[in-house]
Amino acid sequence: MNTEVLELLRRNNRPRDWKKIAAGMHVHPVDNVGDKPVYEFFSTLDDSLEINLQSIAISVQPVNSYIPFHIHNYVELMVPLLGDCVVATKHGNFRVAQDDVIVMGARTVHQVQPIDDGSIVVNIALKRSAFSLNDFEFLRPVNNTTNISTLLLSILSNEDRSEGNYSIFGTKHNAKIVGVLYDIIQEFYAADGQSNQIIRLEILTLFLRLIRVASETDFRVKKQVNMGTNLLSLLLYIEKHYSTITLAAMADYFGFNPNYLSAFLKGKTGLTFIKLVHLQRINVAAEYLTYTSAPVDQIAIKVGYENPSYFYKVFRKHLGVSPSEYRAQHQLK
Repeated sequence: MNTEVLELLRRNNRPRDWKKIAAGMHVHPVDNVGDKPVYEFFSTLDDSLEINLQSIAISVQPVNSYIPFHIHNYVELMVPLLGDCVVATKHGNFRVAQDDVIVMGARTVHQVQPIDDGSIVVNIALKRSAFSLNDFEFLRPVNNTTNISTLLLSILSNEDRSEGNYSIFGTKHNAKIVGVLYDIIQEFYAADGQSNQIIRLEILTLFLRLIRVASETDFRVKKQVNMGTNLLSLLLYIEKHYSTITLAAMADYFGFNPNYLSAFLKGKTGLTFIKLVHLQRINVAAEYLTYTSAPVDQIAIKVGYENPSYFYKVFRKHLGVSPSEYRAQHQLK
C-alpha cells in the first residue's frame, strides 16, 4: 500500500453530480438495462473532467456519486485500491474485492455503483492505439510462437471482438501485482518524457502477472453466468488441458452444449476449438524442441498427437518448417 499515491487519488475523488456532467457532455441514451438508460462514454476524461487524448488514461472513481450504465470504445481496467466496489452489467451485479482487477472489454455495458468515502477505485483506459503488434511480441515466449495468453490479450485490445467480455482477476493482494499498479498510477500523475513508455510496458507486465495468477486458479464457470464473461476461463482451460482435451469434455466441464461452446469460441477469437488446441500444442512442442533433446515423435505424443505424421503436418502448417528444422534453427541460436 502506497500512502502517497492513495492520498493523491483521494484529493481527486470528490463527489460528482451526474446531471450537471450530463448537461455539459451532451450525451444521449443508446441502449437500456431494464428501465435504466445506457450512454456512450467514448472520450476519456481526467479527474478535472477535461478530455484526455492519451492512449492510456487514468482517473479515479468519484465517491458517493451516481454514474449511469455506459459503454466505452476502449478496454478499461478497474481496480479497488481501498475497500471494494460493486459492478453492474446486463447480466447481474458482482462485488470486486480490494486489489482485484476487472478487465472490461470495449462496448461492454457496465456501471460501478456508488462507493463510499473510505474506498478508492481507479479506472485505467486502454485505447486501441495503446498497444501495437510489436508490444505484444513482448508477451510472447522466446520461441516467438503465439500462445493462448497472448491471444487473450490481443482479443481484449480488439474492439470488434471484446464486446460483452469482462474478466475478474482475484489477486489475493499479490505484492508484485499491487506494486505494478501503484507504479503505473504514480508514473501517470507525475509524468515526464519517459512515462508513457514505462506505463505501457508496466501494463503489459501487469497482464502477464494477472494471467499467471489466473492460471493457478481453478476457473470453473457457473452455468447461470453469461458466457461472454468467461472467455478467460475457457482459454485458460485449453491452455492447461491441451494434450488430452476434447470439445465434449470441455463443454461438459463448463456445463454447456458442445455446439454452442464451439460457436462461442469461434465468435470471440476468430479460431475454431480445434485450431485453438493446435495453437497451444504447437506452442508447447516448440518449447520442447528448443530446450530439450527429446525425440520428435516423443514430443508429438507428449503434446497430444498420437500420430507423429499428423503432428509433422500441423507443425509445418503453423510454423512453416518441420519440427527438426525448427529445432536446428532455434537450438543453434
